[in-house]
Amino acid sequence: MTEPETRAPRADAARNRDQVLAVATRVFVSADGEPSMRAIARAAGVGIATLYRHFPTRESLVDAVYRDQVVRLTTGARELLGRLAPAAAMRRWMDLFGDWIATKNGMLDTLLAMIESGEIAHAQTRTELLAAITTILDAGRAAGDFRSDVTAEDIAASLIGIFTVAPRPGRRAKADRLLNLLMDGLRPAPPS
Repeated sequence: MTEPETRAPRADAARNRDQVLAVATRVFVSADGEPSMRAIARAAGVGIATLYRHFPTRESLVDAVYRDQVVRLTTGARELLGRLAPAAAMRRWMDLFGDWIATKNGMLDTLLAMIESGEIAHAQTRTELLAAITTILDAGRAAGDFRSDVTAEDIAASLIGIFTVAPRPGRRAKADRLLNLLMDGLRPAPPS
């Protein structure tokens, strides 16, 4: 018996999936509660059957959005360092982190249930995010931009605190001010 052949999705199917994923991310950011799958399909301009073809359950959609955001954060650290000085890359990465936190607005209950059940490995995500922060921190230390005593855990905890008191998108100006203060605290003290 041979293995069934796995075919790549058609181009239009891949576009539909990517469009649904992008729109679902935006809907989750702006939602006060968990939006219905029908509302997400409507916002994406696809039928409910198309949504369910790509994401058969709410959990599969939440998982895809969550993983997409984690990939954006982890690859984003390297991409930002390729284009920007370490301090500028760190500040921009903090914005990406804030966007990731904001995405959870409309999927929090489902996400928490998935973490609780083990469907999403929270510890693995944490490890990946800390590695991304460390990548930027190490580059910044080598450039003399960051203090040597700051850890990735320090930055992650600070970001969670900032986005708890100044969630996006509603309090972006306050979040930006707090992020800039955090950046100031990362810089080494001038020689005396």
